[in-house]
Amino acid sequence: MNYLEKYEMWKNHPNLPESLRKELDNLTEKEIEDAFYTDVKFQTAGMRGLMGVGPNRLNIVTVRKATQGFANYLNRNGKKSVAIGYDNRFNSYEFAIDSAALLASNGIKAYVFDSLRPTPELSFAVRYLKCDGGIMITASHNPKEYNGYKLYDDTGCQLIPEMADAVIKEIDQLDDILSIAPKADYDKNLVVYINDEVDKAYHEAVLSIRLNKDLKKDFRIAYSPEHGTSYIPVMTTLKAAGYDVVEVESQKNPDPAFSNTKTPNPEEAGAYEGVLALAKEIDAELLLVCDPDGDRMGVGVKHHGEYRILNGNQTGALLLEYILRAKEELGIKEHNPCMFNTIVTSDIGEAVARYHGVDCEKTLTGFKYIGDKVRTYEKNHEKTYVFGYEESYGSLIAPFVRDKDATQACLMLAEECAYYRQMGMTLVDALEDIFAKVGAYYDTQFSVTLPGASGAQRLQEIMSTIRNNPLVIPGYDILKIEDYKLQKSYEGDKVTDFRKHDISDVLKYYLSDGSFIAIRPSGTEPKCKVYLSTKADSYEKAIAKAEEFKKIVSEVVR
Repeated sequence: MNYLEKYEMWKNHPNLPESLRKELDNLTEKEIEDAFYTDVKFQTAGMRGLMGVGPNRLNIVTVRKATQGFANYLNRNGKKSVAIGYDNRFNSYEFAIDSAALLASNGIKAYVFDSLRPTPELSFAVRYLKCDGGIMITASHNPKEYNGYKLYDDTGCQLIPEMADAVIKEIDQLDDILSIAPKADYDKNLVVYINDEVDKAYHEAVLSIRLNKDLKKDFRIAYSPEHGTSYIPVMTTLKAAGYDVVEVESQKNPDPAFSNTKTPNPEEAGAYEGVLALAKEIDAELLLVCDPDGDRMGVGVKHHGEYRILNGNQTGALLLEYILRAKEELGIKEHNPCMFNTIVTSDIGEAVARYHGVDCEKTLTGFKYIGDKVRTYEKNHEKTYVFGYEESYGSLIAPFVRDKDATQACLMLAEECAYYRQMGMTLVDALEDIFAKVGAYYDTQFSVTLPGASGAQRLQEIMSTIRNNPLVIPGYDILKIEDYKLQKSYEGDKVTDFRKHDISDVLKYYLSDGSFIAIRPSGTEPKCKVYLSTKADSYEKAIAKAEEFKKIVSEVVR
């Protein structure tokens, strides 16, 4: 069925909600093609897309389709309860309540938060309430036009490919998705609203991660939830721990339009404008921002009178260094400690781990893979989880949650700031100390946005071109190329099959100087993403090297 036939089917279906029908009537030809040429898919972080009418959009029809498929999967496997959370975005509440009613219509008990909560608390709730799964309505750090839908298993971990494929199989078997709807007479007792009992338990668990409770906290923290879900848990836990934290007043209230911030994404400079202004006003030593669903944290530090914004790789390395250092000083010894990050995350974290005698395992992009590692070692006891993080500003300190957790990260980073402050150091000083130990790393990324059907085709062409014509970086030897789609490793003329990860459309180049370049399609947006990680004997040289690499790769990825 082509996109015009799909369009006509939706337009003439008697069950199409009136609000979507009105939107359908106002679409241009180009908009019709983009909304109907394909179906929104489950990818790295579940199902995420622009809101609007059509199968390639997030709307009540596509959310019901996903929920019915999940319900069929749960019933087929004898699972009977789900926790549901939602963020501040347009339609999040409506999608969550409708999903609860649809699950109840299928005989599945739905525990729904009575107001918005961060993603990590949904993961916590799945575990705390002993549910068989979870649903989180969120588009994380995407712009206001987006929403999304994440699925979790009974451990509070996002579905790994094996489970996601089973749900997708159920979704693909559904007929007439426009007719899917909650029953008028569903058992209302199967929908239960979650009260503050879970909040209190979650906040107590977050406070339990502290390693040095008695440090002086004689500095101020400027903080912004970027209009999202993290305001209550972050403020509650930081204040309970004794920190002097002040919020950006204009950004503290939930707002689906993100009215008072240029962007809710801590990977972008616009997310820091409000908190930087507040930091200067109150003379804060540390500034923290969280993305809308409270799983990612951005950091700024006052250093020599100026504020410096740290990237996700730097923050992850700092957290890891402090956790391992503090445990050594406290005499905390763990069985085969291991740190986890991803194949596109900087090698500085691995270098820090090795410096402290800690193992490192890399996974594919997506925190579900790290969460799955926690499950594996929790069962076989071969290794002990000590920290996990991604370059995209997300980390997990303690695995009572099985997803990225900005509330934990904010608390631990504040403690680290206090720790180094008593030594007369800032977090920038601590980062430079890491460079002195393991080498200077600089990490950056860029992306090319490729929307619509033509963009999807161009994205395939880019990846195919690079596979057939490997990059050449003048002045640098390429030691190895790993292709995670073909599951092959290329070292000179030697080709090796590997099966250390699931199949994923990623190409990674290892350079002789310790740098790497990775290229992959985004799992959540119509983009081709390029990751540049450079190593040199000084930070300035590493930055210059990254700029050189960017110019070369940009000639291909465009």
